[in-house]
Amino acid sequence: MSRGAEWYAGGDRNAYIHRAWMRRGLPARAFDGRPHIAIANTASDLAPCNLHLNEVAEHVKRGVWEAGGVPLNLPVVSLGETQVRPTAMLWRNMAAMAVEELLRANPVDGVVLLGGCDKTIPALLMGAASVDLTAVVVPGGPTLTGHFRGQPLGCGTDVWKLSEEVRAGTLSQAEFLRSESSMIRSKGHCNTMGTASTMRLLAEVLGMTLPGLAGTPAPDSRLLEGAHETGRLIVEMIAAERRAGPARLRAQGLPRHAEVSSGDGVPRESH
Repeated sequence: MSRGAEWYAGGDRNAYIHRAWMRRGLPARAFDGRPHIAIANTASDLAPCNLHLNEVAEHVKRGVWEAGGVPLNLPVVSLGETQVRPTAMLWRNMAAMAVEELLRANPVDGVVLLGGCDKTIPALLMGAASVDLTAVVVPGGPTLTGHFRGQPLGCGTDVWKLSEEVRAGTLSQAEFLRSESSMIRSKGHCNTMGTASTMRLLAEVLGMTLPGLAGTPAPDSRLLEGAHETGRLIVEMIAAERRAGPARLRAQGLPRHAEVSSGDGVPRESH
């Protein structure tokens, strides 16, 4: 029996209420035991790295429908790394707990996790693992590289580099401000090897993304193709009873693998 059937199966009053409020155009067969897939979506106008994830969610939905599931958009806490003060890290665990409780409380059989900037992917993974649901990550991907004065720009390092040139008197304030429109060239998170890139790559190391998807830039149409295929995959994973809980990850040695991949190659204990 699917997890959702605990809400929808049967002819009693409670099941009637759950189905009636969720019908909204869905046919009766949507509640016949087929998997209901939450799309934990961190899209937000105040989290610019994640701004495009509503489009990604639509492609996940198409894949879920194609595979015979029912996709359900689930907006979750989004932390804009560049905007939130004093630091987004202060709220990561709160975001993880919110994801956990929303997944635990709702009639869903699996979840596709959409995240981009630094703290969202860890928060999404922590929440899903705590509930031990079938889960897959679609990373939002980095921006395209901008250019200024004929040189490529890294949106983290070059802000500091150019501002230091202004202090040194080798770059005018006007030219510094002109570079601003070139720094973030497209949708996506920062294009340097910072925390956002590290987290999306570690999600793949943990086996939580489609192989190769973590390196796909946000504007690349292959990200949408991968989102569609992830929608299909999550339904297949539920049929195979593949989950994302801590026990499965530890059994495969994946947290240790991720730690080695992100560091200096020296194994460290996972906690």
